[in-house]
Amino acid sequence: MKLELHNVKVNKLAWGDKTTVKDGVLYVNKEELLAKLSDDERLVKVDVDLAMPGESVRILPVKDVIEPRCKLEGSNEVFPGFVGDVDTVGEGKTLVLKGAAVVTTGQIVRFQEGIIDMMGPGAEYTPYSKTNNVVLVLTPVEGLEKHDHEAACRMAGLKAAVYLAQSCTEVKADEVEAFELPSLDKAMNAYPELPKVAYLYMLQSQGLLHDTYVYGVDAKKILPTLINPTEVFDGAIVSGNCVSACDKNNSYVHMNNPIIRAMFDRHGKDFNFIGCIITNENVTLGDKKRSSSYAVKLARTLGVDGLLISEEGFGNPDADLVMNCWKAERAGIKTTLLTDEYAGQDGASQSLADSCKEGDACVTAGNANEVIVLPPMEKVIGFPEEANVIAGGWQGSLAEDGTITVELQAILGATSELGYTKLGAYTI
Repeated sequence: MKLELHNVKVNKLAWGDKTTVKDGVLYVNKEELLAKLSDDERLVKVDVDLAMPGESVRILPVKDVIEPRCKLEGSNEVFPGFVGDVDTVGEGKTLVLKGAAVVTTGQIVRFQEGIIDMMGPGAEYTPYSKTNNVVLVLTPVEGLEKHDHEAACRMAGLKAAVYLAQSCTEVKADEVEAFELPSLDKAMNAYPELPKVAYLYMLQSQGLLHDTYVYGVDAKKILPTLINPTEVFDGAIVSGNCVSACDKNNSYVHMNNPIIRAMFDRHGKDFNFIGCIITNENVTLGDKKRSSSYAVKLARTLGVDGLLISEEGFGNPDADLVMNCWKAERAGIKTTLLTDEYAGQDGASQSLADSCKEGDACVTAGNANEVIVLPPMEKVIGFPEEANVIAGGWQGSLAEDGTITVELQAILGATSELGYTKLGAYTI
């Protein structure tokens, strides 16, 4: 399966009579965009705002971030099962508005959403301070059940992202990226001198609005399965998560998964990238045993020498991460784990809720309990009072002058377990 990403670079946003990109500026017809979103009876009000890098703007509470994409060539549309049909994606040509993002915000679960600051110290911790954000402020009808509220926000964000991209299909791409993995029969015999490596991609699926969707199917209902990495770039995996902001994999980061990109880059050089296995993070012990055993069985079937395993979330999913590691290592497959830590504000507590001696190769995205002070912004999009109740905040986090004191847990993408961050570490 070969996929071409036709990237149109966006450096700035502005309102306009026609939605298009010209000279690096994404012009948005506000009335037309609102009309695309007005047919959802679950929403009583939809508003749209713009936020660009370097502006004194704060967005909270953030539900999801989506990169505007649409198909230029192929049998289906992006986000299959939601905007597109349920047919397979990951082939053909896809238009990407690179540098733009759709951000959804609203009071859904309140304590499980996060913050984007477009400037200041908080901006250093979120990649979405560097994107040009079209922000949807979504208000539900009175009495709407929380799951329906989340679904309405999810659909609004996906529809807005596709609308923006589809409005720009005649704009010439600034660059074209091509991604392709050969069929398994060819892949297994390629690069015999290199180790065979696969990616085990853990998806949040604990329920109670801790949900991820694959081709529109709730991930808690699937067995681990193979997915072509190019399908991920076409929106086959969509976030429905209302979880702690720092390490939730929103839809944008799925579509730009840096682990998959790095494995494509190193394929044929450092290792033979055989493929990608997706698995879930269900709550019960029986479900964890079933999924971990099945995922490792798939890895053994592929004959891989190594697995990269990325987690989503913390606490309960730590058990899934460690179980995947332990079973793979016992099967003779070397593992490298990607996670983050909840080690207390002083960094002195146990970092993960579970561990095993086999998990001796681990990459950490940082300590989510570290405290940061966010200075006031001139403009707030959303509901600033939620700073007192979001994960990582507490009563009194929001000061009268607009200053917010929170843990990194409250900042969207601050400790991304897919490594979608510019922060790093080295041993001294």
